Amino acid sequence: MKPAAAAFAALALVLVLAPSADGHPGAGPDDSAPVARSGSAGIGDDYFPLDGNGGIDVQRYEIHDTYRFRSRRLSGWTRLTITATEPLTSFNLDLLLPVTGATVDGEPAVLDRPDPHELTITPVRQIAAGRTFDVVVRYVGHPADIAWEGESNWVASSTEVIAVNQPHMATWWFPANDHPRDKALMDISISVPRGKVVVAGGQRVGREVTGAFATTRWRSDEPMAPYLAYFAAGPFEVERGTHRGLPWVTAVSRAIPGADFRRSRRLMRHSARLTSWLQTQLGPYPFGSTGGVTTSLTTPFALENQTRPVYPVLAPGSGPVVVHELAHQWFGDSVSVDSWHDIWLNEGAATFMEVRYGETRGRIDGARWLQQQYDEHHGDVDFWQVRLDDPGVERLFDHAVYVRGAMLLQALRGVVGERDFWALLRRWVDQHAGGNASTEDFEAMAEQVSGRDLAGFFAAWLRGTTRPARTSAHGLS
Repeated sequence: MKPAAAAFAALALVLVLAPSADGHPGAGPDDSAPVARSGSAGIGDDYFPLDGNGGIDVQRYEIHDTYRFRSRRLSGWTRLTITATEPLTSFNLDLLLPVTGATVDGEPAVLDRPDPHELTITPVRQIAAGRTFDVVVRYVGHPADIAWEGESNWVASSTEVIAVNQPHMATWWFPANDHPRDKALMDISISVPRGKVVVAGGQRVGREVTGAFATTRWRSDEPMAPYLAYFAAGPFEVERGTHRGLPWVTAVSRAIPGADFRRSRRLMRHSARLTSWLQTQLGPYPFGSTGGVTTSLTTPFALENQTRPVYPVLAPGSGPVVVHELAHQWFGDSVSVDSWHDIWLNEGAATFMEVRYGETRGRIDGARWLQQQYDEHHGDVDFWQVRLDDPGVERLFDHAVYVRGAMLLQALRGVVGERDFWALLRRWVDQHAGGNASTEDFEAMAEQVSGRDLAGFFAAWLRGTTRPARTSAHGLS
């Protein structure tokens, strides 16, 4: 018998002999009690079968990480407060870093790695459904050396690091139930050399210097999906303020050369005013602070990290990019996808709000923009072949998902009219705030708000793989 198998056999003996919930020694099964089982290795997303985990609902993460720039080594521990959604003999967490140990409610747990992405934790005692318990996982490794399913998400230099990516990032720096369906509060403490500045989501609640290192703590007051949690550390210049009662925090890396640094700082300062404008369109901002971070590191994207998006150095005239990422605070961060195939709900809406911003500035007309896009992509078979409500993993963030998603919304606007369209968007972000929603949910709400049968419209725009016919029923005339 292998050592791991022997450990599980011993654990099984402990479970058999352990007292039951009513204090009696373990006896035969109670037919009336739910049968405990191992939580599944995935939450049920068809695009990413190992994302998230069954049987658990994370309430809170307390992340304590130390990053050493010279060796690019990350070490730390995370405490997860979890509620069991079913009786459990074991459960899984998502983590790519090597693990050095774990406890459940202070007692050492048995660990297994059935897959590089999965950490199976078996506690000494069975966990009853509805019970809330604490798990502490300790880990150490080099995130830059880790790749999984074609993703190498860690971005760092000898002076700066950002933990930012989509649809996966958490597993490179903390254990998680890594799917948007399981949002939780985030309490992030990052220790780096004392000369570095650490920025994360939420509010900064403290900084403590110990020897050559400083630990900075950031805390979110609203639950977030694990991939939206982030930290950036490096030579950042941080500014703070309040705009119309909403606190804002911006950070720009001093490693960015002069003119680009000054432009980036002005653009980040503009985040608060753009957030205020978005409130006039969509209703109350869903979080307690706003702002943005610009890194000197080379990344091919900006990302809508909750409360404070992260950007590369942007070119002049990139205000619409900031509008896009801030619009995601409503579409994607507050109202998150139910499954990743619903991604058009995030990206289409954020792209549409770029168009709307240009429209309110007199730079473009939404209806004219729709016609231009429709005509420009006339012969682009590849653009229309992507099924919008099911683009596939390989085309999850395809240009067509963004643009056609925005085109659908503008076309819908033309079909249902201004009043019902904006009522729909506001109701969508209000009723689903803090939760998850699907394409089917959006279709149903659109019909409810407008009082129209939109089956043909959505069939053409969402499920069609050819260019919709130019008809008024499709919002094209």
